[in-house]
Amino acid sequence: MPILPSKASFASNVKENAHALLLDYYQAMLDALGPSHWWPGEHPFAISVGAVLTQNTAWRNVEKALDLLRGKKALRLDAMLDMPRQELEEALRPSGFFRLKAQRLHNLLHFFASFPGWKECAQTGRLDFLKAMPDAEARDALLGVRGIGPETADCILLYALGRPSFVVDAYTRRIFSRHGFFPDTIPYEAMRSFFMQALPVDVALYNEYHALIVRTGNTFCKKGKPLCAECPLGRFWGTREMKG
Repeated sequence: MPILPSKASFASNVKENAHALLLDYYQAMLDALGPSHWWPGEHPFAISVGAVLTQNTAWRNVEKALDLLRGKKALRLDAMLDMPRQELEEALRPSGFFRLKAQRLHNLLHFFASFPGWKECAQTGRLDFLKAMPDAEARDALLGVRGIGPETADCILLYALGRPSFVVDAYTRRIFSRHGFFPDTIPYEAMRSFFMQALPVDVALYNEYHALIVRTGNTFCKKGKPLCAECPLGRFWGTREMKG
């Protein structure tokens, strides 16, 4: 059995070779799982709605809520703003926490409607008023909407706007802390910065990397009993951390 490096030496290796290591992890997941084709949604507005609804639930539940909205011809800014709150809540029920999500969604809708170009969004689903902003300004504006946290804001930026904003989540924290890249208490912004500083600025890479992390975490790197032997990342040194 090979002698594994100490935590200290592995942490030093991560710091010095983060770029190469992260690309190795990416390739291992991509080879095992194939392309993800994320994020489903017919236009940027629908993707933004999905980003709010996916908080604390599985995507299959989000799809049910989106289908209900489509059935009501309400997956557009003006129609959703005009929906009675109770009707909107009922449509969102499959996504869980439907009253809270209805409120958060309403906050985002009113934010969109505060821009002069909101009528074009209502017609086309495009968010050109946000695309016109610099990346940091658009992110700050989204974070200023009550109920829109960093993960949701980054999902909207990356998947709806095609901006290079790396999305991190609970799966990212679990996988990469278990593999010794950073502590599991690392703040969201520090975790996001780690990836954005180590990886090339590439929207397609950020998109696929996040999707692969979610798929790997959901299927293999489970919270209670990780399936290390079957995981695409099991061959890397960090497997020892998962078993510890």
